[in-house]
Amino acid sequence: MDYNVKNTLMESLGIEVISVSAEGVVATMPVDHRTHQPFGLLHGGASVALAETAASIGAYYLIDQENEICVGLEINANHIRGKKSGVVTAYATPAHRGKTTMVWEIKIVDEEDDLVCLSRCTMAVLKKK
Repeated sequence: MDYNVKNTLMESLGIEVISVSAEGVVATMPVDHRTHQPFGLLHGGASVALAETAASIGAYYLIDQENEICVGLEINANHIRGKKSGVVTAYATPAHRGKTTMVWEIKIVDEEDDLVCLSRCTMAVLKKK
């Protein structure tokens, strides 16, 4: 896939895309000073940024990239457990693939595969102008 992470939120948060396929996206993010909230835990907003990044990349992979774009329409997240350090991994899978919307489920887990955050993101698929 052709996208540039230089000077983006992905670069700032250290998000790395591990794999992209029609079945889903796997991406990682460090839990460190870049992604902490003031009390030393993974910031919920950082988890949401990881979730929407994974869903966006997955949706982009599935659309007609010459004639369509995709943008986030809605996202929610349940923060299940705190994390102070290490790495979290997002597993994003399409729950619905429509012509104008896609709904993605994103599970963010720690190194032991324990659930840290469960998110759902709706992507709008738009015609390029």
